Amino acid sequence: MLGDAGHHEMVEQLGNIAAQIKRPAAILVVSAHWETSVVSITHGARPSLIYDYFGFPQHAYAIQYPVPGAPALAEAVCSRLDAHGIRAQLDEARGFDHGVYIPLLLMYPQADIPCVQLSLAASLDAGEHLSIGAALADLHREQVLIIGSGFSFHNMRAFAEEPTAATQAMNAAFQAWLADTCSSTTISEAERTARLISWESAPHARYCHPREEHLLPLHVCYGASKRACNAVITASIMRREASFCLW
Repeated sequence: MLGDAGHHEMVEQLGNIAAQIKRPAAILVVSAHWETSVVSITHGARPSLIYDYFGFPQHAYAIQYPVPGAPALAEAVCSRLDAHGIRAQLDEARGFDHGVYIPLLLMYPQADIPCVQLSLAASLDAGEHLSIGAALADLHREQVLIIGSGFSFHNMRAFAEEPTAATQAMNAAFQAWLADTCSSTTISEAERTARLISWESAPHARYCHPREEHLLPLHVCYGASKRACNAVITASIMRREASFCLW
């Protein structure tokens, strides 16, 4: 799975990113693979791993990442969301899905930084996810790294098809829009927010995201920062162009 040639650039870039940023005291991951009607936060001290994928080689189901949970951080996240009028709850039983342990395995293989996972809201409303991020804006003061674990391109049917000049152009157009939206210093934060809320109007948005769950972790990250990102890093993933945004 991680050794596949189509994932090489993604694997390499995640390792590079971890080397470039300050080591966090704890990590909050917003994964595209958990949606709840009430925003939920893992609260276990030793969360299990959820192998929520199908059709991979047997070794993909033997991956271990024994990272500790962070119950006190989970409680702080829940309190911040409640204080901002966002219904939230702690989940004692939920384990970490692959949107958590795969990137963390590549970034911090020692599995020694406490982690919690935050769900997406089942509404999949862009504005709501910006508000979720805004409620967590001060976590950086506690050296908490917020990771939005999704993809800037997530069309599963397209991944299974041979790319054409036309589909590559569609992919590139959306990536260019996303990079400009997240990194431009010539637009106001009000305009950046408006763009992210109306992301469906971006070039070929629904080709790149037939369903938006893999884009919304980015909204949470921007909501927590409310400024242009520091860098946009592009990588080829399964013959498609995708981006990492660093705030």
